[in-house]
Amino acid sequence: MGPLRADLLKKELSIFTFGDLLDHFPFRHIDRTKLNAIGDITPATDFAQVAGVITSHEIVGQRQGKRLVAQLKDKTGVIELTWFQGHSWVQKQLETGQSYLAFGRITFYNGIPQIVHPDFEVLTPEKPLEKNFLEPVYSTTEKLKSKGLGARQLAKLTFQLLGMIREKDVEENLPDDILNQTELMSRFRAYNQAHFPQNIVEYENAVRRIKFEELFIAQVRMNLLRSSRHRFSQGVLFAKVGDMFNEFFAKHLPFELTNAQKRVIKEIRTDTARGRQMNRLLQGDVGSGKTIVAVLIMLLAADNGFQSCMMAPTEILAQQHFQTISSLLEQMNVPVRLLTGSTKTAERKKILSELQQGSLNILIGTHAVIEDVVEFKNLGLVVIDEQHRFGVAQRAKMWKKASIPPHILVMTATPIPRTLAMTAYGDLDYSVIDEMPPGRQPITTVHRYETHRSKVMDFIKSEIQKGRQVYIIFPLIEESAKLDYENLMKGYENVKAYFPEPKYWISMVHGRQPSEQKGINMKRFVQHDTQIMVSTTVIEVGVNVPNASVMVIESAEKFGLSQLHQLRGRVGRGAEKSYCILLTGSKLGKDARERISIMTKTNNGFEIAEKDLELRGPGEIEGTRQSGALNFKLASIVQDRDLLEIAKNLAAEVVENDPDLISAENLRLKNFLRYQKGAVMWSKIS
Repeated sequence: MGPLRADLLKKELSIFTFGDLLDHFPFRHIDRTKLNAIGDITPATDFAQVAGVITSHEIVGQRQGKRLVAQLKDKTGVIELTWFQGHSWVQKQLETGQSYLAFGRITFYNGIPQIVHPDFEVLTPEKPLEKNFLEPVYSTTEKLKSKGLGARQLAKLTFQLLGMIREKDVEENLPDDILNQTELMSRFRAYNQAHFPQNIVEYENAVRRIKFEELFIAQVRMNLLRSSRHRFSQGVLFAKVGDMFNEFFAKHLPFELTNAQKRVIKEIRTDTARGRQMNRLLQGDVGSGKTIVAVLIMLLAADNGFQSCMMAPTEILAQQHFQTISSLLEQMNVPVRLLTGSTKTAERKKILSELQQGSLNILIGTHAVIEDVVEFKNLGLVVIDEQHRFGVAQRAKMWKKASIPPHILVMTATPIPRTLAMTAYGDLDYSVIDEMPPGRQPITTVHRYETHRSKVMDFIKSEIQKGRQVYIIFPLIEESAKLDYENLMKGYENVKAYFPEPKYWISMVHGRQPSEQKGINMKRFVQHDTQIMVSTTVIEVGVNVPNASVMVIESAEKFGLSQLHQLRGRVGRGAEKSYCILLTGSKLGKDARERISIMTKTNNGFEIAEKDLELRGPGEIEGTRQSGALNFKLASIVQDRDLLEIAKNLAAEVVENDPDLISAENLRLKNFLRYQKGAVMWSKIS
């Protein structure tokens, strides 16, 4: 291959090496091993391969409509072969009365089957049908096609490459024991049969082998990272449960902990008492009580002479955490401070001084805590809320603020499906709060069409008369920010028409407002000065108003499942019955209808997350990490869950029995991992 086409392959398909070409798998195969009888072809036939005699061929039409039409006849019928380009050259290749093999996509024209621009070749007794494999079809690009690197040319390249290489060139990377247990074919054979399979069974077995390999290698890598961290990563020691933890637990807990919260605290307590760095992901639905767990662990750190820092992605959320934690600890002698971008200079200096002296136990803040001027005397614990909103480099700065890396507790209310957690977060230890605190009523979710708007507004009035508050949320699509803003303003005017001042008061919050204005409007709603909050999704994370009992989501069909669930979690925080109303237009697509249906059927964030994963795929799920863990060529964590489960269990077994992969049977696996390209896992930094 010349340098121009080689360069195009690199740019268009990231194919640099023979290995990259082998990893460019076909997206489907066409069966060229058998012939179709022309009489059996129907409009449902996709592709066909036919053999027959050319009975006539002629160029018909004028100018743009000019084309070459040939009739091919077998014993069962006639098919039309048509060429719109290159007719002069093709016509020279055709001979009336000669037998030909023709292949291509079937269309029907005036009730007659037709193949446009077929592949064709002369068929003689000396040259019978030769294909003994399913023909691969590869993805390509318009640029590559224009330079003669279409799907067929890629197939020829790959066929040529597979003819050149031997078994030693595609070395086995799985231990024999794993191959025997899973009854998988060899790696060399799998690559051959994935590209040019002899039959569909061989193809399916080859794909299963390669999918398993991808999932197994990813699981081994994460298990090795976790094993290494457990064995070698130095961490601060929380040796005792002291007075602060015990006093809060005995006297100041606002409610009894759920069994799930107790289980998580026990897991964290075990982690922090080993002298190895904890790196734990804590997942819990909105309102499941993650903050109380964080408070108890921060008190545990303080009991052992260490400082804690909690990072939140927005100033509103940081302020909310500060208010919540300060009120929980107000009867105890535990200093808590808030550091954000808007902290006044005098207060900032005081906080920095207290941190350096060690008199400040708990610091809560935004990105401001990452700044170099923020120095701790003895940082032992970092709690990160909604971690996917922080960049890797931002998080990494926190770990450098202590001579021994602090323990890490990452919290998220974004439900992560178990299958995604196993792959994208498998290198972290994983805790789940899967139980809601007692006394919280489930939120009633209903779907209403635009035509029912007046009834929805009447219901809102009845809730406001009971002293409740209401959110009305409009979608935000960044590509059309101007249109969104206009929709929001129009919606705001409509709400005002239903709820005129001074009987009703409305706050409005959106992304175009200055931060100060946004803060004032939110504060008015939080303090019950306004009954209705009209907003875009900026309130999705970080507003806690227990008195709000109704969430109306306008154009709900435009929201993803995870986002709808997060928004719904803004109500139902008090003792009163709460409602979520999904307002949509009358015409709904299949996916939108399914999302709305799921929301009305369940409040369970984990069920919703699993469904979201099925509908959207892992690449689009919020919170998927920059880990390379999901960059599979063939495997899918949605479609291949059973295979993922097997790979996960076998990988865990291999690493547990041989954590350094030094045994003879694991040597090929170790060598493969050593040379395999792969992104740095997040836990290398966190």
